[in-house]
Amino acid sequence: MDTARPPGRETGEPSQAPAPPAPAAPAPPSLGRKVRSAARWSLINTAVMRLGNFATGIVLARFALGPAEWGVYGIAQTVLLVLLSANELGVGLAIVRWEGDARRFAPTVLTLSALSSALLYAALFAAAPTVAGLLGSPDAAGVLRVMCLCVVIDGVAQVPGGFLTREFAQGKRMIIDGLNFALSTSVTLLLAFEGWGAMSFAWGAVAGNVVTLIGCSLAAPGTLRFGWDPEQARALLRFGLPLAGASLLALAVVNVDTMVVGATLGNVALGFYVLAFNISGWPVRIISEAARRVSFAGFSRLADSPQALAHGFSRALGVVITATVPLCVLLAALAGPAVQLIYGSHWAPAAAALPWLMALGLIRIGSELAYDCLVAIGQRRSLFLVQGLWLAALVPVLLVGARQNGIVGASQAHVLVAGGMVVPVFLFALSRGGIGVGRIARACAWPFLGGAVMTAIILLLERPLGDGPLALLAISAAALAGYTLCVLPSRGFLRGAGGDRPPGGPSDGRPIRPGPAS
Repeated sequence: MDTARPPGRETGEPSQAPAPPAPAAPAPPSLGRKVRSAARWSLINTAVMRLGNFATGIVLARFALGPAEWGVYGIAQTVLLVLLSANELGVGLAIVRWEGDARRFAPTVLTLSALSSALLYAALFAAAPTVAGLLGSPDAAGVLRVMCLCVVIDGVAQVPGGFLTREFAQGKRMIIDGLNFALSTSVTLLLAFEGWGAMSFAWGAVAGNVVTLIGCSLAAPGTLRFGWDPEQARALLRFGLPLAGASLLALAVVNVDTMVVGATLGNVALGFYVLAFNISGWPVRIISEAARRVSFAGFSRLADSPQALAHGFSRALGVVITATVPLCVLLAALAGPAVQLIYGSHWAPAAAALPWLMALGLIRIGSELAYDCLVAIGQRRSLFLVQGLWLAALVPVLLVGARQNGIVGASQAHVLVAGGMVVPVFLFALSRGGIGVGRIARACAWPFLGGAVMTAIILLLERPLGDGPLALLAISAAALAGYTLCVLPSRGFLRGAGGDRPPGGPSDGRPIRPGPAS
């Protein structure tokens, strides 16, 4: 983004007449306290919702749906996620990122978001049969048309949801997400046991998204107002389109494997792969999703101080990696018995891909946090470069891997590209933003050591104890105990001993201001 702007436009915010001075207000609460409170609520929310989804998935996989139905669902979910990554053209992030009174430009954001989402859905509705056929799942066309109604609903919900994120209102968001889960799960289960197959997921998703829209609009009253200001629209698009492009690439990277596996190996193999990928996503969804609901807003408030940003990012990375490593190691090392115990023996083929996908999940945790940090400091071109390189390298490697070794080969291809090429590029981009490799290594060192110790303990105990439920519990407990001892030396760093931020950080309540574009 060009930083040489006329007065009133330095931050990318639409120009407005100067507002009269506001009466003195009480000092805002510490940013550190606000972020910690929001993070706690977000983690509780995400953990509860994911545990509920986990239980629902077990019921559906055991009693209602087979691998073929999961394959159709995987195709529809993939298309939906890709569309959601760019449905509002990236302008919704302005509600969280820009300084000043967001209600001044919120009507233009809502108009742009709703219009672009409606046009995107219309194009998808017309192209659904072709898209489903190209992805090797012609039966998915109807499911696509229903599930992607969520694109339109999400486009409208961007503005009230953005206000909740801006204000770190994760307690309210937990209530909304709980209502979403209750209705969407009820609809999905009811339709699945009535024989609706993959379509049950689609109508469940639509019902849940309607609840989210209503809940966000009630929690942030007055934000669903349409309006139009051409100057605001131009500024919003300059801000949002690069982010939408980078987000689209990021989602394509995570979901292109579903397309390749479906087109190359068919619906049944895709069903096994989708189940394994969903299992590998448990840590990502529980830990990373909770962190990302506050990380972007938090990094944005530290963007003016490289020292404070580097401190905040390294500590955030340490927290999420420390929380994620034990889950990834347990699911990777105990993949076979865990899948059969939870889902049943007919899902056993999914376990072969799981260890590799768990390694990918750990990489995704770090890369998603780095993504939010780079967006906050304005490194949009770096993001585009990273995501573009990732996607360009991944597609041919996935094709070769899937053809050579099925779903295991596809999983190995993911890890090869992510670990061998993408991680170094992300490290380079972060170093350009003032976050050195040394800080990142410090954040990851103790949890990685703990993960190695956990793996050794599991390998030592698995053969003599077996793979029964009690044996798995005992092995997991011993491995977690070893991990805890390894990460204890980092507890001061993770708690942020010495203050909420290093000297030189922005003052509490400082306006949010985008950093210069790379």
